[in-house]
Amino acid sequence: MSGMTTIDALAERGSIPRVLSIAGTDPSGGAGTAADIKSITAAGGYAMAVVTSLVAQNTQGVRAIHTPPINFLAQQLAALSDDVTIDAVKTGMLGTVEIVDAVAAFLDEHRPPVVVVDPVMVATSGDRLLAPDAEAAVREFCRRATVITPNIPELAVLCQSDPAMTPKQAVEQARRWASETGVAVVVKTGHLDSQRVDNVWVTPEGTMYTAPAARVETTNTHGTGCSLSSALATRLGAGIAPADALVWVTDWLHEAIQYGSALNVGQGHGPVDHSHRARRLAEDASAVAWFAPIDPLESPEKLAGSAEPAPEAAVAPVGPWTTALWRASGDIARRIENSDFVAALVDGTLSKPAFDFYLGQDAQYLTQYSRALAVLAARAVDQDESVWWAQSSQACLVEEAELHRSWLGERVDVVAGPVTLAYTDFLLAQTLGDDYVVGTAAVLPCFWLYAHLGAKVPHVPEVHPYASWLQTYGDPEFVDGASHTIGLVEKAFENASPANRARAAHAYLTACRHELEFFDQALRV
Repeated sequence: MSGMTTIDALAERGSIPRVLSIAGTDPSGGAGTAADIKSITAAGGYAMAVVTSLVAQNTQGVRAIHTPPINFLAQQLAALSDDVTIDAVKTGMLGTVEIVDAVAAFLDEHRPPVVVVDPVMVATSGDRLLAPDAEAAVREFCRRATVITPNIPELAVLCQSDPAMTPKQAVEQARRWASETGVAVVVKTGHLDSQRVDNVWVTPEGTMYTAPAARVETTNTHGTGCSLSSALATRLGAGIAPADALVWVTDWLHEAIQYGSALNVGQGHGPVDHSHRARRLAEDASAVAWFAPIDPLESPEKLAGSAEPAPEAAVAPVGPWTTALWRASGDIARRIENSDFVAALVDGTLSKPAFDFYLGQDAQYLTQYSRALAVLAARAVDQDESVWWAQSSQACLVEEAELHRSWLGERVDVVAGPVTLAYTDFLLAQTLGDDYVVGTAAVLPCFWLYAHLGAKVPHVPEVHPYASWLQTYGDPEFVDGASHTIGLVEKAFENASPANRARAAHAYLTACRHELEFFDQALRV
């Protein structure tokens, strides 16, 4: 589309894109304008809505549709455009030739910089939703878009061919249509029968950007098409590049689908949880202390356990004190095992930007962690312990160098983020400024939790994008090192005073929580 560019729009407004949804309603809140408004808000935009039709429906189906007069649709559009600058438009269910023509006339006159068309023509079941003349009108209307987001049957209708049976066939259809029309296509492979449900942006020139995702076994998929297209319009309207916008939207929607069933809305195909990411990030930003101070520990039994029984430790404790520590940190170990970051890393759907961010932070962490271990080497009274900490410190530096060489490549200008700095500053404070036992307890989770996680990670094929990285988690040499470190901490607790044990236990638990935050930080960018 010609007219105002995205850069022009960004210069004219602030950082929040003003996004208009033109679609039908859904009183159950899962699809249509209700889903669009939630999605636009979740993606960082200001949501507006113009209604094309009023739909009586719930999670089990549509009961009736009322279409207001076309003149009223035109009045809605005029009232909005006379007052508000629109940065992006998303269209959904248009329904009739008259509605398509009215919206087309509006777009031709006002030419917003971003138009995302969800060409609602065919249900995923294959049922046609429009009369032939309306279908033809929508096919022509799609040429006005920046990008279209059809399902597999709709892509086939646009291409006037049989529905694709494989992602390769769908991408080829999209490539042909995009080349003919000059409009980009997002291929949604979730409508195919596979465990991979990647979204693929296909440009008119044939370039492809893939946003990976894995299928979620759930019936809470009502409104996913509406949600994807409106969130995508918002990210594009904010000036974000197509590849990055698609990755963000795919990750956000995957999380929304994962947690949709917890909403417990309706008895049919329920909605997704559009707000789950926002609530998760709000919880992550809480300033409430993680742990209360611990009273002096005369015996291991005095250290309280977690709310649920701790998972069986893959690397076993070596005595009563480390048994008590593992029991106390059980809920954190379980949260790490079940975290969305770890799940995406293991199934290979973690986006490359998220993985690169994690690796960069890990490299920064290891530099400072090696210093904390060097401090313990200098403070240890026992010569063998001093040698162990010194060797571990050197191993961290070697591993950090390998990270830059084999994974990060030339990206050596990574800056430590606030989560990483909070963790490393804590470690240095504990090793430099408190008793020896406190320092040993603080550095233990990096050994123990990683070795535990490595034992839980299933074997992955060599073609897995992160195979070589996951293999380092279960390295037998690292597991042996973790076990040796657990023994040093057990000994340090035996020789410590009750007051020092209490501070050490608190340091251990705090470091465990830092480990959870460290994993999760890649999903906060």
